[in-house]
Amino acid sequence: MSNPAQPPASGTVTTIEVTVWSLEQTSPDDLRPAAVPEGDLRIVRSEVPLPEFNRFLYTAVGGDIRWTDRLGMTYGQWREELERPGAETWVAYANGTPAGYVQLDPQDDGAVEILYFGLIPAFRGRRIGGHLLSYGVARAWDLAERWPDRPATERVWLHTCSKDGPYAMDNYLRRGFRLFDTKTEVEPEVATPGPWPGAYGA
Repeated sequence: MSNPAQPPASGTVTTIEVTVWSLEQTSPDDLRPAAVPEGDLRIVRSEVPLPEFNRFLYTAVGGDIRWTDRLGMTYGQWREELERPGAETWVAYANGTPAGYVQLDPQDDGAVEILYFGLIPAFRGRRIGGHLLSYGVARAWDLAERWPDRPATERVWLHTCSKDGPYAMDNYLRRGFRLFDTKTEVEPEVATPGPWPGAYGA
């Protein structure tokens, strides 16, 4: 999931071993929704494809857990992805402030991938993640109701890895996802980019 790191001055590259888990649901009945947290929390679809906004969400949510694979994408590449029929971004707002997001990627044969999901660090630990994931998965299952040219969803899937937060896997399993594949990869070790370099002291 990461772009190659720039080698240090010595010419050596430090690598890390990353475990990647793939999980799926094959029926809407698989979904086990989390409780709705208290407080002013709204989940709204971002209906205007806006690369600036999605890139902000990507860097703000993933900056401390080394989401780097999309930092090199051009504006046109972001726009092309967001304008695909059936592509959706659902954003959680806590007291009017973006707290996290779910990005849905429609694929062939009625599959929908939870392409990205997560919370901005300041909003983790507030019981928002379970509800946001539940809501996003439900929207993956009813995607064809908003996109009549899309086939009905038959499978919702995602992948997570050992770089993600310590509660990510537990959240997916609690929502009814089942593990269907595990693999190990070796990646260059990169600094946590944050929303901007140095944001997290790395």
